[in-house]
Amino acid sequence: MSRIGKRPVAIPKNVNVTIDGQAVSVKGPKGELARVFPREVSLQQDGDTIVVKRRDDSRVCRARHGLSRTLLFNMVEGVSRGFERRLEIQGVGYRAQVKGKNLVLNVGYSKPVEIQPPDGIELAVEGNTNVIVKGINKEVVGNTAARIRDVRPPEVYKGKGIRYAGEQVRRKAGKAGKK
Repeated sequence: MSRIGKRPVAIPKNVNVTIDGQAVSVKGPKGELARVFPREVSLQQDGDTIVVKRRDDSRVCRARHGLSRTLLFNMVEGVSRGFERRLEIQGVGYRAQVKGKNLVLNVGYSKPVEIQPPDGIELAVEGNTNVIVKGINKEVVGNTAARIRDVRPPEVYKGKGIRYAGEQVRRKAGKAGKK
């Protein structure tokens, strides 16, 4: 049995969860999220916790059990605390800035790259080289950070590019000199 799926999801005091069949709505201080869960699982609220149970022991139900619990946990976590992803820009002359809501990246191309964030995502820049992506939906925060990183992924010879904070980039040796 799924060890993750068995764990109940604790609901903080400032979060309100509404379960209507397979549709779940979570409202908190940071915003509101809604999702329709697969029919292979059922959700039961017991006071300030929610338990995710699977309908039977089929392979599909077992696969969806832990996933559904994690998605519900991320919804509760997102509306109460929110999620954040940090990116670092490395390279001479590489920088980022926020214009309005959009992120403008100068990363070695002939023109600056402008990225428009999806709804519910907030972009911030610290010191021209650190980009912060914030939001309540973990999936959208991660996808937005990946889109920003894809503009100029870190290259393996000099390490220039956009990388996640703390990401280790394997470096390659350059050409050997003539003998």
